[in-house]
Amino acid sequence: MSEPTGAARRRGPFEVGDQVQLTDPKGRHYTFTLEAGKNFHTHKGSFPHDELIGAPEGSVVRTTGNVAYLALRPLLPDYVLSMPRGAAVVYPKDAGQILAFADIFPGARVVEAGVGSGSLSAFLLRAIGDDGMLHSYERREDFAEIARGNVERYFGGPHPAWTLTVGDLQDNLSDADVDRVILDMLAPWECLEAVSKALVPGGILCCYVATTTQLARTVESVRETGCYAEPQPWESMIRNWHVEGLAVRPDHRMIGHTGFLVTARRLADGVEPPMRRRRPAKGAYGEDYEGPNKG
Repeated sequence: MSEPTGAARRRGPFEVGDQVQLTDPKGRHYTFTLEAGKNFHTHKGSFPHDELIGAPEGSVVRTTGNVAYLALRPLLPDYVLSMPRGAAVVYPKDAGQILAFADIFPGARVVEAGVGSGSLSAFLLRAIGDDGMLHSYERREDFAEIARGNVERYFGGPHPAWTLTVGDLQDNLSDADVDRVILDMLAPWECLEAVSKALVPGGILCCYVATTTQLARTVESVRETGCYAEPQPWESMIRNWHVEGLAVRPDHRMIGHTGFLVTARRLADGVEPPMRRRRPAKGAYGEDYEGPNKG
């Protein structure tokens, strides 16, 4: 039985072509690709790549300046934060939420719109595996090329489950019986009609937006389609902790707002969603309110 795409690059001794992440004594990271005969240079000295080729992961190397560096393969969250960018990346904290709450499973058929730099594509491909399907749509050809390079660099070549199309999703979507749809774009409500036809009953729509105005219109537009259960919007934040002996306290800095997420389940065709009992604040809907797509 063959290994999943990219698995062989995640274990065993370092080989030529592997990505290596060095960590210095201050916790700073440096990422590079192993090449025979090359040297890695820092302001603290250098060392030859050949010292790491064939060495086990977790080795320590010393530069000519006698500074020790810990050598490991970068984890996918490390990789996406250091890879070349065209557009902004989906940060690991949001990618993890998408994989969990959009319930991305091995073999899933997934459509993604707004590829950006390929961060989320890499997370999705690793989750669905070689037997799944990820069809990604990106309007800009330059972003698509950057994303393709980043994803193929991570997996060591083309991924068999990935198709990347340059163009608008609503104009080019031809997939049917899709399990999950992920929309990372400025106006996801423009694609709701197209993706609702492609999603299977019980399938999940997940939208990633940056601002409160986008969030409000996305949620109201999903409700207005009438073919989804009540959408669930949220955001997540991460705060690290400093632990040193008796000094245990939260870090002064944290990863705050990066984006909002909205998920909704596709209903069966012809079914009306049950009336949702909620008590909006007075004035939430003014007398002249006509819905998110009016005016």
